[in-house]
Amino acid sequence: MRFFRALKNAVNDTSRDMEDRLFILIMISTLTAISIVFVMDIIMGENIGEIIAVGTGIVLSAPFSYLMIRFNKRKLGVWVILLGVLLGMMPVCFLSGGGISGGVPIWYSFCFLFAGTLLHGKDRIVAMVLIAIEITLLYYLTLHHFVEIGPHTFAVTYWDSLASVLVVGVVITVMSWFQGRVYRQEKEIAEKQKKEIEDLNRAQNNFFSSMSHEIRTPINTIIGLDEMILRENISDEVADDARNIRAAGRMLLTTINDILDMSKIESGSMEIIPVPYRTGDMLSEIVGMVWVRAKEKGLEFHVDVDQTLPVELYGDEVRIKQVLINILNNAIKYTSEGSVTLSIQEKRGEGNRTTVIYSVTDTGMGIRKESMPYLFDAFKRVDEGKNRHIEGTGLGLAIVKQFIEMMGGKITVNSVYTKGSTFVVELPQEIADGTGVGDLKIESKHAMGRREHYRQSFEAPEAHILIVDDNEMNIKVVTKLLRETKVNMDTAMSGKEAVELTAHRHFDTIFMDHLMPNMDGIECLHVIRNQAGGLNRETPVVVLTANAGSDNQEMYNREGFNGYLLKPVSGEDLEAELSKHLPPDLMHFTDEGDPENVRDLVRKGVRKRSIVISSDSVCDLPDELIEENMIEILPYHVHTEEGYFLDGIETETEGILDYLSDPQKKVHSEAPGVEEYETFFAGLLSKGQYVIHITISGRFSKGYENALEASRNFDNVLVVDSMSVSGRTGLLALHAARRAKDTISAESLVRELEEVRKKIRTSFIVDNTSYLARSGRISRRVNAISNAFMLHPVLTLKNGDMVAGNMMIGTRRSSWEKYISKDLKRSESRDGSRLIIECVGMSVAAKEHIVEKVKQYASFDEIIVENASPAISINCGPNTFGLIYMTK
Repeated sequence: MRFFRALKNAVNDTSRDMEDRLFILIMISTLTAISIVFVMDIIMGENIGEIIAVGTGIVLSAPFSYLMIRFNKRKLGVWVILLGVLLGMMPVCFLSGGGISGGVPIWYSFCFLFAGTLLHGKDRIVAMVLIAIEITLLYYLTLHHFVEIGPHTFAVTYWDSLASVLVVGVVITVMSWFQGRVYRQEKEIAEKQKKEIEDLNRAQNNFFSSMSHEIRTPINTIIGLDEMILRENISDEVADDARNIRAAGRMLLTTINDILDMSKIESGSMEIIPVPYRTGDMLSEIVGMVWVRAKEKGLEFHVDVDQTLPVELYGDEVRIKQVLINILNNAIKYTSEGSVTLSIQEKRGEGNRTTVIYSVTDTGMGIRKESMPYLFDAFKRVDEGKNRHIEGTGLGLAIVKQFIEMMGGKITVNSVYTKGSTFVVELPQEIADGTGVGDLKIESKHAMGRREHYRQSFEAPEAHILIVDDNEMNIKVVTKLLRETKVNMDTAMSGKEAVELTAHRHFDTIFMDHLMPNMDGIECLHVIRNQAGGLNRETPVVVLTANAGSDNQEMYNREGFNGYLLKPVSGEDLEAELSKHLPPDLMHFTDEGDPENVRDLVRKGVRKRSIVISSDSVCDLPDELIEENMIEILPYHVHTEEGYFLDGIETETEGILDYLSDPQKKVHSEAPGVEEYETFFAGLLSKGQYVIHITISGRFSKGYENALEASRNFDNVLVVDSMSVSGRTGLLALHAARRAKDTISAESLVRELEEVRKKIRTSFIVDNTSYLARSGRISRRVNAISNAFMLHPVLTLKNGDMVAGNMMIGTRRSSWEKYISKDLKRSESRDGSRLIIECVGMSVAAKEHIVEKVKQYASFDEIIVENASPAISINCGPNTFGLIYMTK
């Protein structure tokens, strides 16, 4: 009884996990059921063998189960008990308890439930198979009378079967009930924990929002007064200190914003709020905020804009600006010399949908390959040792990625360590106005040296504005920053005071704080709007607040504010916002006279291709086809005793074959290295959004391996193994180049190429095996036999490797004709569109002869005759040619 009480307490112990408690319950139920059967066997006078088997099972299982539970060896306990039952108790009970007429078969069903509930994965499958094998074997032996079944009277058989059904049924019911009960308890615990987490997230968000507001208020004073210092005629030392104060304040603001945004994202309270926005205005703001930082570091800053970009789109402008400014600031931060370029293009979709593609390219330090997987992790900065002196929390890119995914877009990175990086953002947007931006003019002017060159953008001595804020320092900052505009300014320290002022005087614009005691800014706005006989019911009211976030901005719009400025605020922001709301006849605009204009940074964007197709020089395509289809080529290296040369550029096939006419000379080809591929891919990404590079089989060269390793630096580079050599690679590249002109994604095209390569047939007939022997492709013994019997091997492709398919015997031309007729005789399997005849060291007459023979046996829409590259030729020698074509 003590044992059963211990088990009962364990079942009700909610500190145990669900499976542990279920295991304990099943063990209790099983032992209870077996005990009932044991008692019934004794009462009904069962066979002594069955009674001993059942009793032994109880005596051994009870203490063993207790030990397994106590020492947390659940899986071991289940297997030991299951094997003991299957190998001992069950067969004995079956044979001595009436066989299929008794109650034991029902207990086998319980064994299935026992194993299926308490075991998982492969263990469950193995256990089920063992039980099935045993019961099947026992039924088979019984059917064919290979074993003797213990005799049972009808009454005993009847009661044995009935008892088994009832006991097993009750046990299964109890197990199901308990499992449901445990699941309900677990659900209640999970819901309680979920509520606690939600409460914690809510409290955390409230804390961060409050912290953001409380920090922004004093920083508004620091940065605002700092700007006033920079406007004065001060020494260079003081000016340098003031600029450092400004930089530190902005850094603190960035940190606060990042923490607040990450908190909202993690709690699920961040929302994307799409609105119509003008792309030119958005770009003007972004460029205006970023280019001065680039100039301060001595960097060139360029903006390339696709002239077909819609003039107005529908999306979350605030988040898009935040994403781009974050990436641009990062690019400037990690670039010590060179340039930063923002490129904007669009890819029209169906209906009024388009995908805007923003690319930010820098010539900075780049990103290590091993750091790429961690680039978007929160609180993690890559290459920490080298970047320890660069400011930042490590949150920026994590937030960027979250925002982009929330907007349904994606971000990719292409980088070569020490040479620079390109971040590509693709955002789906709705088109509000499909007119192209054309030759975009960004009118904002910005100059270096704000202290020396500052001049107000306008003057409005007849204008009257009201500034409402409960913080005296905030009022002082705004009044000082707007002092040079000569605007008449009244101030109010509370909402009540503002209401009194607006009741007796008309203002042209009102700047209103939100969080004020007694009457907050929103309440004050509604009172002003509804004042009986009020003088300011139509006056523009701009909220000037420390409450950050697009959700707050949307709230202010709903409440009826005419504008939104976030503290800390600059003089430029104040002037720009005020100029939107003051009557034009009250303002006199000034010429800032700045020497530089942001419009000079904007260039007509060269439209990138959606997908650039590239291959290696060993693809063996004619130059005119390469140019026509805009296929980019990277040369292999040809190594001789005199040095190494670029394949097809510094050496030609005829020259290399002449060189090899001396049997003592050795030549071999080599794929470009990883760094060469990295440089190649980086260059191609300036021409296209994606690059698909097609290599020859990895079994022939390290080209595929090196290209794949290099592509790890580029999210937008995909590498395809053609599983073949030369012409087949070229045919695959041709197919890819022509399909890339259609509307197809890079990923879809790669999948298509992997299917197409299976349909390309490739074979070669070799005239002289000596070159194969010199390159190590065949042994010298095989070479000697081939030459002695005038054998011409036909090489075919199998699993990415070239193997000897047939041997042609006879003269050169007779072997050629046999090869052509045999290879092309199956007309029904050929595609018939294009045939590439790849030749090595052949005369014009020989090529014409081959083309003539091909036309006798097959018809193709296009026949391309091309000389093999030197890198290929050195392996097979002159008068070798191959037939490459597509099958159906």
